[in-house]
Amino acid sequence: MFEVFIQLCGGIGLFLLGMTLMTDSLKDIAGESLRQWLGRFTGSPLKAMSSGIIFTLIVQSSTATTLATIGFVSAGILTFAQSVGVIIGANIGTTSTGWMVALLGVKFSIGQFALPMIALGALLKILAQGRAALTGLVIAGFGLLFFGIELLQVAMSGLSDRIDLSVFTTESFFSKLLLVMIGLVMTVILQSSSAAITATITALASQVIQLEQALLLVIGENIGTVATAVLAAIGANSNAQRTAAVHVSFNIMSAIFAFFVLYPLFLWLYPRSGWLSSWDAVVIVAAFHTAFSLCGAVLLMPFIDQFKQFLTKLIPSDEDCLIQSLDESSLSVPAVAIANAEHVIFQIIWQQYRWFIEAFKDGKLVAANQLKQQDELIKKLKEYLTKISVPENTEEQKNLLALLRIMVYLNVLRSDLEQLFYSLDIRTQPSLYQVALDFGEILGNYWHAAADLSMDEKNRLLHDELIFLENWTKQHHAELREKINQYAASHHSGAARILELLAAHRWLDRLIAHSQRFVNVLCEKEIRTDKVTDDLRA
Repeated sequence: MFEVFIQLCGGIGLFLLGMTLMTDSLKDIAGESLRQWLGRFTGSPLKAMSSGIIFTLIVQSSTATTLATIGFVSAGILTFAQSVGVIIGANIGTTSTGWMVALLGVKFSIGQFALPMIALGALLKILAQGRAALTGLVIAGFGLLFFGIELLQVAMSGLSDRIDLSVFTTESFFSKLLLVMIGLVMTVILQSSSAAITATITALASQVIQLEQALLLVIGENIGTVATAVLAAIGANSNAQRTAAVHVSFNIMSAIFAFFVLYPLFLWLYPRSGWLSSWDAVVIVAAFHTAFSLCGAVLLMPFIDQFKQFLTKLIPSDEDCLIQSLDESSLSVPAVAIANAEHVIFQIIWQQYRWFIEAFKDGKLVAANQLKQQDELIKKLKEYLTKISVPENTEEQKNLLALLRIMVYLNVLRSDLEQLFYSLDIRTQPSLYQVALDFGEILGNYWHAAADLSMDEKNRLLHDELIFLENWTKQHHAELREKINQYAASHHSGAARILELLAAHRWLDRLIAHSQRFVNVLCEKEIRTDKVTDDLRA
């Protein structure tokens, strides 16, 4: 009995290890594509649902899709309305694991193929780099997954002779509910509905449990998958919490429909329908899992607008959610984490430029408490960036390096804000004041919101104008200094006042130069590690 238990634990462990290895590698391969895909193909509820199905089929994890969606909503890349369809699609897409196990895992002896797959994957990981190395991890993950299923089959066949599960009958309502709860607990403990469903299908194939018990376990296992989403939404902003609420609501509603309608319908049709009775019991379980997810989508999609309005009222908006955007749950998907960090960085820099422009136009200086709040956010952002782990030679690595370059200028602009009081001196000197107003007008022509900082075409045009302004100030540097001296003389200013105006002039020149270099970073596509060092020296 102890040997069977060890095999059972080992089989589940290998399956989980293989699934994690495969899913994480597929996420790394498709991470940036995911960000672009979800941003582009979620315009309508049907498109959003299709995107959720397709991406979950690719990475073989509804949890990965759900966490990515919560992260993108938190970062403002997806709206809450777009996320509803993606979550529904993810729940449909995750049923593919059941089909894979039912049609391949328990139908054929795949253990002999699993070990060569692990070996091939390991060789690719060791000898190759970039996407090829990640592909090796995917292959090794598949091999571990199938080898785990093989061990589960062996353990379950031994378990069927030693354990009688007839005590878990399906005759009464409460006994059925008990099986649903067992399925839910299995998923929460294993932290994977795929692993729980695989164990259920393997147990059914080994005749440890009956079809009726398997169907009820699957219902509970599908509910249990919401645990990760709920944990990810704790501390997140309101839109992310609403997205998690969609996941919970959809799974519970689908489970209720499956329990009261689909479960008795399948059991009634199975012995009476010729085409259904010809199917193997494990295929019936996979079909049942897919059917109740599809039925849940059919039930919810017509009322999606009313559902969004209800959740919007139920979970009110947050006033400040930038720090909440940097939730550590999104670190599991590097593309999501990078998108979150980019969103926060652009919001901070946009606020910094608003303070500069307000000081030049209205003479309004930023309050000390506002600077303190921003410093706390910058500290949190730096900690978050250090925790982002990306594979080498990937698109995510390039994007992370680009963010690190932008962070250099975020810190530079924050240092420039320390001397924002010079803006008051500039307002008293007409020639400098005109340069400052021109600088603010140029920025205002192209940047109207934080999102504009990611607009390539606008940034290229803005860069050209900032270069022109920087060159003009260099060419007229001596002339501007002379005007300052003339202004000071006409107003009988002392030496200290003249030095203060000259320092304000130098500060304005630095601000324009820093802005030009920052926008140049936004315009550049190819990011090299040595450029980060160049920025630090600038």
